[in-house]
Formats: sequence, structure tokens, C-alpha cells
Amino acid sequence: MSWLTNYVRPKLQSIVPKDVPDNLWIKCPSCQAMLYHKELDQNLQICTQCNYHLQMSTNERLKMFFDNGMYELIDLPKVSEDPIKFQDLKSYSDRLNDAREETNQNDAISVAVGKIDNIECVMGVFNFNFMGGSMGTAVGEAIIKACDTAIEKNASLILVTASGGARMQEGILSLMQMARTTLSINRLKDAGLPYFVIHTNPTAGGVSASFAMLGDFQIAEPGAIIAFAGKRVIEQTIRTQLPDNFQKSEYLRDHGMVDAVVDRRQLKDTIVRLNNLVRKP
Repeated sequence: MSWLTNYVRPKLQSIVPKDVPDNLWIKCPSCQAMLYHKELDQNLQICTQCNYHLQMSTNERLKMFFDNGMYELIDLPKVSEDPIKFQDLKSYSDRLNDAREETNQNDAISVAVGKIDNIECVMGVFNFNFMGGSMGTAVGEAIIKACDTAIEKNASLILVTASGGARMQEGILSLMQMARTTLSINRLKDAGLPYFVIHTNPTAGGVSASFAMLGDFQIAEPGAIIAFAGKRVIEQTIRTQLPDNFQKSEYLRDHGMVDAVVDRRQLKDTIVRLNNLVRKP
């Protein structure tokens, strides 16, 4: 034991670097391939083996779309936190604090303004890592603020959705945001401004049942789950086996629920073409 401890172990420790990051490799959730994180970053978080679209950070999304990666984050309205004093295994306040520490965001959506191909745009991006991108009063106020800013600046509105739906910790107040955001989107359309929705994986529940399905242009990333209720719940309710690709973006495109399924690497060019088509004379 002394030979192994005193000689072999120090030799091995001297060979192995001490400061190797623990996130050099990421396993693809779809094909299980091991992906080098730098290659994944360069490929916009798309698996190089099977083309599976992994989640992107809010900052990566915004930089990907805005010209030269330049944008200005909009200050969002403050809301009452933990309005119904919800508690399960943890208090809602503690869950909010944990999510804020993990994501460095105040809530599940960020809203920014800038130019895309030299056209003024307002963009809201959901972060699924913040409590599953769930919609509470803060998200509702953010969507309303995004609409108001777009109307004020005569700008196009783009929303990138990734959400499990309404936030149960806010009860009926979260469900009220479905109506409030829908009314704001209608005001945007009354102003004659285009509204783009980019569905990413997943987009579900009260988000898909409100503002996320009202886009003038409904675009989805490949393989994204877009639904209201889960597939298993539907199967148990109607007692019928559903297709394997049910609720996937390709299925919704084939059945007229979304206009196009676009690879993430072509998303900006697609938005630019459509925006130029409807905004420029």
C-alpha cells in the first residue's frame, strides 16, 4: 500500500491536470453522443451527430438574432412576489431565489430591443431553466411591456417560447395572464405591426394556449414539443394510441398549426426575409 500511495499516486496526479473543467463534454439527450462543448457552442447548441436542438441560453439567443450581437435589455415591471403565499416542499419565495441564483435572471423571460438587418425589433426570450419557463404575473407583465415597447418604437415583435405553461405557485393569477397577454397581442396587431413566434422545445400549457399561438408567423425548431396537455394524459383520456411524432413541430406543421419548421442555423435569415417582406415598402 505504501508503494501505491507514496509513489504511484503522486506520479498519476502529476500527469493529470488539476484544473480540468467538468463540463468539457455534454451528452446529447437524443442520440447519447458525447459532444465537445466548444464544438457545440460553435454549432449553436445543435448536436453534430443527430441534429438534435439542445437548449440555448437567453444571451446566446439574443446575440444570435440582433445585428453584431448588440441589444438593450428592457427594464420589466416589478410584480408582487409570492402573492398567494404558496408552499409545497419549499416556499415559492425560496424557489424564486434558487432560480434567480441558478440563471442570473429575475424571472423566466428577458425582453430586449435592437436591430435585425437594420429593422427595429423587440424580442422576448424564455429561459426554460427558470422554473420550467413557467408563466406567472412577471412573465405576463413582460409580454405586455414587450408589446407596448414595440408599438411605441414601431417595431416588430419576436417571441421565442420555451415553457411548461402557467406557474402553479401563483394560482388563478397565472391563468389571468393568458387573457392579458392575448389582449396585448391584439393591440399590437391593431397597430399593424408583425408578430413572430419561434417555438422551441418545449412550448406547452397556458403559454401555447394564449399568446404563443397568435403569431402572424408561426415558426418552430425541429423536434420541438408544442402542446397543451401532455401526450400521455391525452392517451389516457381518449384511450387511443397516438402517433410517435404527435405534438412534435413537424407533426404540427403537417397539420397546419405552425407555418414552418426551421433549423436554428437558418432562423435569423428566415426572420430577416419575412420581416423585410412585411416591413419594407
